[in-house]
Amino acid sequence: MNHLIKNKQPLLDKFGHLSEPGYSTKEIFEYNPEMISASKWRIKEWDYYAVLSEDYGFSFTVADLGYIGLISANFFDFKEKNQINKSKMVLFPFGKLHLPKSIHEGDVVFKQKGFSFRFLNQENERRLMVEVNNFGKRNVNLRADLKLEKKDDDHMTIATPWQENEKAFYYNQKINCIPVSGDVYINGELFTFNQEKDFAVLDWGRGVWTYKNTWYWGSASGLVNNKRFGFNIGYGFGDTSKASENMIFYDGKAHKLDLIRFEFNPNNYLEKWYFTSNDQRFELEMTPLIDRLDKTNLLVIKNKGHQVFGLFNGYVVLDDGTKLEIENLLGFAEAITNHY
Repeated sequence: MNHLIKNKQPLLDKFGHLSEPGYSTKEIFEYNPEMISASKWRIKEWDYYAVLSEDYGFSFTVADLGYIGLISANFFDFKEKNQINKSKMVLFPFGKLHLPKSIHEGDVVFKQKGFSFRFLNQENERRLMVEVNNFGKRNVNLRADLKLEKKDDDHMTIATPWQENEKAFYYNQKINCIPVSGDVYINGELFTFNQEKDFAVLDWGRGVWTYKNTWYWGSASGLVNNKRFGFNIGYGFGDTSKASENMIFYDGKAHKLDLIRFEFNPNNYLEKWYFTSNDQRFELEMTPLIDRLDKTNLLVIKNKGHQVFGLFNGYVVLDDGTKLEIENLLGFAEAITNHY
């Protein structure tokens, strides 16, 4: 398990299968959607950003899921435990959103009535410029201009197949601990981010999925011992016999973990969550603040998910045996089942 890939290579071979399932800490694969041999209805591509500060946070999504596109903006008030969401669905995009082939190059631009999303991939920074009209209430508008500093950090890269479909694959990259600065306005109210203490995570995914899937994902970024610290954990998605996506990030370096288990009450997602590893290197609990419930039932398209934001406490152990105590680290964990 946990096959480390060291050589840069095409993601897919001439048959549309993964060239070499496994993981890396850099963008090791060359993604070319023209090499996909599965139906265009099964192709899934997305860019998701979560930008968090101590008392509030935002997330922005542009997703092309084949026969449906999803454009979404979310606001989270961790003090008042409130949230606002506004989303737009686009029918049958089939690649017309032109999401980039690389996590390091290419822009995401979407504009329709009341929605303007620009994720700009510049030389030294990523810039998120988002405008959403009637955000939560009529005549209440959201305007965001955020700068995410680019660093030469390790990040999580994974490419894994599905056992039941050799043409299906999950290609995902996640960058934690991205220093963020800038402002978001909601109807004149200002929310400011400071790159010395506030961080973003980018979830960048490309793949071919089977119809029904359940996954678990957790992520956090912050400061431990005055150094940037974060983690990416998850499972349940595809065949992970070659690699898991579990990693700790400390001062720009990745520390690979094996298996992580999520424990929570599916009847009350606001009860404490517990996370434990098979080698006792990741032992955390999360005290929830907000449960973002996402539920859709459009017959063929179904989704039910809980993304829970909260504070993590416990400890992790780095590759060299160093034990880090984690106290009130803001992040999230989710449990989602999709049919699409």
